[in-house]
Amino acid sequence: MTHSVLLAEDDRPIRTALERALTLEGYQVTAVADGIQALAAAHRERPDVILLDVMMPGIDGLQVCQVLRAEQDRTPILMLTARVETADRIAGLDAGADDYVVKPFEVEEVFARLRALLRRSTAGSTAAADGGGPATGPDGADGADESGEAGGSAEAGGAYEALVADSGVVEAADLRIDGPSRRAWRGERELELTRTEFELLELLARNAGIVLDHPTIYDRIWGYDFGPGSKNLAVYVGYLRRKVDVPGSRPLIHTVRGVGYVLRED
Repeated sequence: MTHSVLLAEDDRPIRTALERALTLEGYQVTAVADGIQALAAAHRERPDVILLDVMMPGIDGLQVCQVLRAEQDRTPILMLTARVETADRIAGLDAGADDYVVKPFEVEEVFARLRALLRRSTAGSTAAADGGGPATGPDGADGADESGEAGGSAEAGGAYEALVADSGVVEAADLRIDGPSRRAWRGERELELTRTEFELLELLARNAGIVLDHPTIYDRIWGYDFGPGSKNLAVYVGYLRRKVDVPGSRPLIHTVRGVGYVLRED
């Protein structure tokens, strides 16, 4: 199946090189040079995935992302950024991006992240069409067995099972996640989550009380292990905590140093 990509990059050499590489990889590419053209092309072409540079003249990549999300456009967005600070990457996630690649980058990394976004998008569409929640991870691996285990290691004395209804609703502590509608609540408060944040929270909730190691989470969420030096997962977990573990509520997402993360109510 040929997937369509909208590429928005104002640097001509980078845009030309990426357009050529994506075309050779089998993608149908629409390449534009600024944010205004990107919005017009997104509305006109309805691409399968968007590759969006952050720094562009006029309307920048963050603004393009914000406009599309405000329009309820859930097309997967991969941001290209030369900014390496955590705060800058969080700004992209806050705008509604699903993932990011820091310049300079290897084109194979771009391909890997695009494939992961497209797999997750296809899996989510299939689950919605079937009327059920995602029973598998984005790479097709089993989400959880009857005991709730999905990989990683169980933490002694702290594990408890999440309640998973036949409707695809997952409940853990005061957290409720509706897989088919892709909505989540902490108590009575609905959480505004990006695609990646939702899938990460759902994975942790389905395995509540079980420590999931970094490779397991990378495999289930991105379909690709970015290696021990990557800060990608830490950025997403930190941002997810800001939405889930607000001041005054009992923390649910915990770091197990040197291993991974666990959702539990202490």
